[in-house]
Amino acid sequence: MEYHTKKKSNTERILKLFSHKLSAIEKRQSYTFLLIFVLLLCQIGQIFYVRFVVDQKVTPVTEEKIVYRSNKVLFLGDSITEFYDLDKYFENDDYVNSGISGNTAEDILNDMKKRVYDYSPKQIFLLVGTNDDMATDLEEDGAIQSIENIISRIKENLPDTELYVESIYPINDSDDDKIKPWVVGDRKNENIREMNEQIKQICEDYEVTYIDLYSILSDEDGNLKLEYTEEGLHISEEGYQVITDELKKYL
Repeated sequence: MEYHTKKKSNTERILKLFSHKLSAIEKRQSYTFLLIFVLLLCQIGQIFYVRFVVDQKVTPVTEEKIVYRSNKVLFLGDSITEFYDLDKYFENDDYVNSGISGNTAEDILNDMKKRVYDYSPKQIFLLVGTNDDMATDLEEDGAIQSIENIISRIKENLPDTELYVESIYPINDSDDDKIKPWVVGDRKNENIREMNEQIKQICEDYEVTYIDLYSILSDEDGNLKLEYTEEGLHISEEGYQVITDELKKYL
């Protein structure tokens, strides 16, 4: 009887020891599984961060419709717009000058977010094309296509904004001492008139207001009036006053 009791006691100790070892193994397996699970979560988190946070910083901004509108009145164009002293002629903080010297229509088209969309203006006055006239072959219609693209994107992405497109202004390439041929460059009023006709047609197609300032600023020969220009291309204070008086009709 004592032998069986002792044998049973030894068996119980062995089973208890085995159970303890098994429990330790199970715990280690549980810890290992937990560690693998945590590492897996970290990996998934890293992938999510790269795809949805880092990638957003380098992904180009997709154009979309602007759902709000400010009280800004935006003047968009090249040097003729940039030199337009809006504070002097309008005396209103809501008037924004988004003109950059030397800009072509394509330059504006490639910078629409910063130059246009970020302001979400209530009105836009677009004046562009004189630099395209000098730099672009009219037969290729590159300038006209870019101007049309600007108009279509504004209509699509700023549906509540009033868009006004000004005709390209005339130039003066006469022999007057005031005129500087190197500033006027290769621009020709014949080309400008042709572009204006095409721009006018685009405005009709998109139901946009076209403002004919060419006729208002030109003399009987179709040239920019001498008193309205600084050197044949850019506008004098007197010229800007005439332009202001006309544009105020649309404000």
